[in-house]
Amino acid sequence: MNARHKLQCNGLTFILASTLFFTLFQNALFIVKAWSLIHFDTIDSYLFAATIPVVIFCALNIIFSLLALPMLRKSIMILFLLGSAAANYFIFSYGAVIDANMMQNAFETNAQEATALFTPRMAVWLLVLGIMPALIVCFVHIKATRPWWYMLGLRVANILISFVIILLIAALFYKDYASLIRNNKSIVKMLTPSNFVTGSFQFAKHKYFTSNMPLLRIGEDADKGPVIRGQQKKTVVILVVGETARAENFSLGGYSRETNPRLQKQDVTYFKNASSCGTETAVSVPCMFSNMARKNYDATLASHQEGLMDILAHAGLNLLWRDNDGGCKGACDRIPHQDVTQLQLAADCTDGVCLDNALLYKLDDYINGLTRDGVIVLHQMGSHGPAYYRRSSPEINKFSPTCDSNQIQDCPPQALVNSYDNSILYTDTMLDNTIKLLQQHSERFNTALVYLSDHGESLGENGIYLHGTPYMFAPSQQTHIPFLMWLSPDYTKNYGINRQCLTDSAQHDEISQDNLFHTLLGMMNIQTKEYQSGLDLLQKCRMTR
Repeated sequence: MNARHKLQCNGLTFILASTLFFTLFQNALFIVKAWSLIHFDTIDSYLFAATIPVVIFCALNIIFSLLALPMLRKSIMILFLLGSAAANYFIFSYGAVIDANMMQNAFETNAQEATALFTPRMAVWLLVLGIMPALIVCFVHIKATRPWWYMLGLRVANILISFVIILLIAALFYKDYASLIRNNKSIVKMLTPSNFVTGSFQFAKHKYFTSNMPLLRIGEDADKGPVIRGQQKKTVVILVVGETARAENFSLGGYSRETNPRLQKQDVTYFKNASSCGTETAVSVPCMFSNMARKNYDATLASHQEGLMDILAHAGLNLLWRDNDGGCKGACDRIPHQDVTQLQLAADCTDGVCLDNALLYKLDDYINGLTRDGVIVLHQMGSHGPAYYRRSSPEINKFSPTCDSNQIQDCPPQALVNSYDNSILYTDTMLDNTIKLLQQHSERFNTALVYLSDHGESLGENGIYLHGTPYMFAPSQQTHIPFLMWLSPDYTKNYGINRQCLTDSAQHDEISQDNLFHTLLGMMNIQTKEYQSGLDLLQKCRMTR
């Protein structure tokens, strides 16, 4: 007798067994988290805690009963098992919140990022909680033991009983559930399979059902203003978009460790109070290059509307986007762009993963060939985790011991911070090299550099790792970003910038990625109705306005 014939049950038993497994194993993290938030001081609090797994069981029982169509039930259950196992691994290991943005990160990640996240622990987790249960579902034979109408009646009764139990518990403990969820809104995103299923549908809706919308053109009135037209030499600005750098670890902002020794020697202006638009690249990059502020940012609109780079193109500037972070998320789709990992530079790249110095490859030659004003965007790999140790090079590293693993939750906290700080040191070196490159061209061009990170990073504070926490719940480590500017002496003079004014502003003003769009337009003196001078970081420090 083969395994298929040994494993057999009727449809109702299959539903109940699946429901029990999901309650006890796939939602154990939710139950434990919910219990940890309950103040156990009365009999009612213990009874309330006891109802939580019951409510989960009943809710899943209803859902699985409705979805358990004969031709689809096993396929659906296998999908739920594998997806829930993966979701729970990231919740348990990194404190991740599974929502539409996190699913977007999952679907849009590249091979290098996926490889860095895959660990032996993850393999065992997926095997035990996902693959093995899925194989059991594959081999189980679901047979009809009673007439179809009898089994249908049982299923309806099963749904009704579960529904009544939920109503009774709600009647007795409504205030407790309302308080728990209202005060801990992100906890519901720990429930599987609803978290990843809902997130996937929301991502798919945005990705595939709005992608055919016509492109909305903006800033077609863009033109160079009199200041840039009156310059005796062309202007070149390099914008460096960082990855996963948090302000808390920049010595320019007051961090006790010297993580910016080279930038400290350059005449840079560091904005101490800068915040991101999102907590993941897929949100922050499209947002900062759009004309929308974070408070009214619409990802759907941004995906089919022109942005900053398009407006600069309308004004006739020479543009180039170089990427080392898996893509520009739509911000560079209509301008010349280059993936530096495709250059396969032996000095900076290994197995398709490049250090950020690769972004500077032959950039000197490119600038030499410019005959027009230009903007160059360099999109870093930066401090992308969890393999922070791969974001720097031995000759740069000065903090040890390090966490030379992508299983960062197993590393001593200080070793993890050391690896992360070394990656910030590498960014410091790369930015210093970029500034020096611009200085070499100062005779032919007015030059300037702007750097800001897309979002920050959690390094285990409060049990949270990496990034992607929903913005309203995100810790400051994920939203407080480094933002700096370097202006050459000629740029400062020829564009009338009061440096003391800018320094004072950088120390005290609250700024965000909302400012980037208008600041870049202002730096290049682009006149368009899309430009808002109040959001241009340089406007109030221009001596000729």
